[in-house]
Amino acid sequence: MGFIDDLFQYAYLSNALAACILAGIACGMAGTYVVCRRMVFLAGGITHSSFGGLGIAFYLGADPIIGAMLFAVLSALGIEWAGSRGRIREDSAIGIVWSVGMAVGALFMSLRPGYTSGDLSAYLFGSIITVTRGDVVALGALALLLVIGAALWLRPVMYVAFDREFARSRGIRTQLISYLMAALIAVTIVLSIRIMGIVLLISLLTLPVVIVNTFSRSYRTLAVAAPVVAIAGNVAGLVASYHFEVPPGASIIFTLTLTLVIAKLLTLRRRKPVTAA
Repeated sequence: MGFIDDLFQYAYLSNALAACILAGIACGMAGTYVVCRRMVFLAGGITHSSFGGLGIAFYLGADPIIGAMLFAVLSALGIEWAGSRGRIREDSAIGIVWSVGMAVGALFMSLRPGYTSGDLSAYLFGSIITVTRGDVVALGALALLLVIGAALWLRPVMYVAFDREFARSRGIRTQLISYLMAALIAVTIVLSIRIMGIVLLISLLTLPVVIVNTFSRSYRTLAVAAPVVAIAGNVAGLVASYHFEVPPGASIIFTLTLTLVIAKLLTLRRRKPVTAA
């Protein structure tokens, strides 16, 4: 009962639990679009490009999360614009943004007076104990926005995720939806950085969706079940990290990975053996 007792005693632990739940909702829903549209590499590019905003904000003495969000959103919109206009291949744009963002972040962090390598670890690998009440409120607003958006516009988003040409033929404003989803993915990534860190965050966007996708191909099912799986993995990983004194981000990833392995084994057992005629 130590975890439950400390949950009511220490604000940082209750903030961490709330962040795990809300980030699970946000990453599960955003990750459904990411995986179904096969844009995991794009999400990785946005994640790593946000490091540039972190470095600049640290150098200027501003809020690093605000800096990361501005950098990530602009990078996401820039990649979408470059890809849609055919100015540069999307994978090339992602690679450029990915590397430039990391380089800019490393440069400005090194120029910051009093810089130490420890300043990076909380953002590269996550530090859930640094989650504030403000972070929880921001994640709650984002999760609510995503839930409302899914309730109102799930069908057009689903069409865009699977087949943009078909969606365009149905009169859906595919470009607008692509830009909005890119921006929402960027915001989801940045607000979840304190939990998972830049290096590990891409797994929280993909693993829950892949686990559910093992049992279902329905976009609606993925959009509903992936957040549930993400929440369960986050909370289980947080509890495990508390008891075994290991980093929460790594614990969450191992929990979700183990769940994926179990899910794959279950589907193998359900397959009927092929017998020779």
